[in-house]
Amino acid sequence: MSFFAILLALVLEQARPLNPVNWLYTTIAHWVAWVARTFDAGVRHQAWITWGITVIGPALLTMAVHWLLEFGLGWLFAVVWNVALLYVTLGFRQFSHHFTAIREALEDGDETKARELLAEWQQVQVGHIPRSEIVRHVIEYSMIAAHRHVFGVFFWYAILSIIGLGPVGAVVYRLTELAQRRWQEPTEDGSVVSEALQSVASRAWQAMDWLPSRMTALGFAIVGSFEDAMDGWRNHAQNFPNDNDGVILAATAGAINIRLGGAALQAPSDELEPNDTAGASSTPGRTPEVAHFAQVVGLVWRTVIMWLVLVALLTMANLVG
Repeated sequence: MSFFAILLALVLEQARPLNPVNWLYTTIAHWVAWVARTFDAGVRHQAWITWGITVIGPALLTMAVHWLLEFGLGWLFAVVWNVALLYVTLGFRQFSHHFTAIREALEDGDETKARELLAEWQQVQVGHIPRSEIVRHVIEYSMIAAHRHVFGVFFWYAILSIIGLGPVGAVVYRLTELAQRRWQEPTEDGSVVSEALQSVASRAWQAMDWLPSRMTALGFAIVGSFEDAMDGWRNHAQNFPNDNDGVILAATAGAINIRLGGAALQAPSDELEPNDTAGASSTPGRTPEVAHFAQVVGLVWRTVIMWLVLVALLTMANLVG
């Protein structure tokens, strides 16, 4: 079931991508905000309860529906339910339009438009960073987005569905990521959640993403330059501020021999200039160029195919067993 659900969801998402602004995503965002407003008391034990209501509550509901369909109506109905949930939690089209628009602008020689699109996508200051830095940032943001929207969801769905838990892994992963991201930002009325809840959400996300990020990096190494990717993983992952993201980006840099890392772009409210490179470090490799976009796309799709083949083999082994 896992292989067919993932394959059908990917095909459906490519053919009929879900609009990034839709009632379902809006409802989920309102749910995350409402739970924080209602249950956030500013203490750690209450913060864990708040996180559990936000993430585990919907996950248990999706698992209950899966079991009801599978054992009550038949496995075909359960497959449809799995495909529907994967369709809204997994997919390239949730971010790839940004990548495509910036790539087209750079190919047309319109660096000003590319900077504007990058700033709009990530809500950051871009300033007058050079062409190579535009490419570098787009690759970094795109690889992290590919991991969070595809490979991370892929991993937890495959692992937990094989043991009979249905789509619960995909739901927990996406809600964990959404909660930590939303709770770091001010709400529409300008209020923020407590530091305790922010800390709990961040710790939960780091734990949830620890193994998937390393499996994504391993996949990039297998389908890319294995020795260079593993060397980047071991020696350069610490160049990035986030441990899990650093593993992915260091492996990416080694897999296609490209320089990643360096000064991060700043949020609009920050005082530092976006091209301030003080204290920044990067991986070895070639200077990022527009031609590297094709290599990045190829790396990601080869990794998708590799994991699909592995899941297919595991699904067949599970059926035979």
